[in-house]
Amino acid sequence: MADELRRLEAAHDVRIGAYAVDTVTGRAVSYRGNETFPSLSTFKAMVCAAVLDKARHVEAGLMEKVLHWKAGDEVANSPVTAGQGEKGMTVADLCHAAITRSDNTAGNLLLQQIGGPRGMTHYYRSLGDPISRLDRWEPELNDWKPGERRDTTTPAAMGRDLARTSLGGALVPADRDRLNSWLRATVTGGERIRAGLPQDWTVGDKTGTTDAYGSAHDIAVAWPQSGHPVILAIYTNHTTADAAVDNAVIAQTASTLARGLGTQAP
Repeated sequence: MADELRRLEAAHDVRIGAYAVDTVTGRAVSYRGNETFPSLSTFKAMVCAAVLDKARHVEAGLMEKVLHWKAGDEVANSPVTAGQGEKGMTVADLCHAAITRSDNTAGNLLLQQIGGPRGMTHYYRSLGDPISRLDRWEPELNDWKPGERRDTTTPAAMGRDLARTSLGGALVPADRDRLNSWLRATVTGGERIRAGLPQDWTVGDKTGTTDAYGSAHDIAVAWPQSGHPVILAIYTNHTTADAAVDNAVIAQTASTLARGLGTQAP
């Protein structure tokens, strides 16, 4: 597997970080899994998990709470929330927007519910993740360059976080199901992990993208037609600042990871 990913890196002038685990057997495969990458919008899956947890244990009714905001609070890449501040949206609908459409204003509004970037980092720590961190809001957190420590994670750390929230015991079953329903409804990842796995697999994912160094990521929970659920976390960036995003690299990496786990893949 490592040789195949090294060849893929060389062919596309890209750095790949990859982690996958069979959540029943515990078998895991990794390539640069402990190297640091910008988390970008993959954090939005975790902020929704944190909000679900808060609603369950601290603030009953939080998911049905309607939030309002001013036009000046809206930031770039907000296809769902744009112009909706006066009408408002429920926290649950904001989670749907943040995960399925990667809406940035929704991401910021959800961060406000858990104490901002510091609260996001605290939630990572509550999951047993000592690495992932969030320091800034959208869209500033996408301003990344090699060596930047702010707003970073590793494929292995985020993969384990996704496993704990989507399939493990970090959330109660009803909240876990709700998170997975949002992940399955994502519309931004069709050319990434989903494209690299068999069509009969059920996949829920959360993407992350920035123009800086052509960085493109995807984290996913996947249910094969037969077999055990699998978690995949793939992070990529190029070596030049103005490089274009390459979705095909993520799809090919997903196929390689699935084969590495011994599951059927094209």
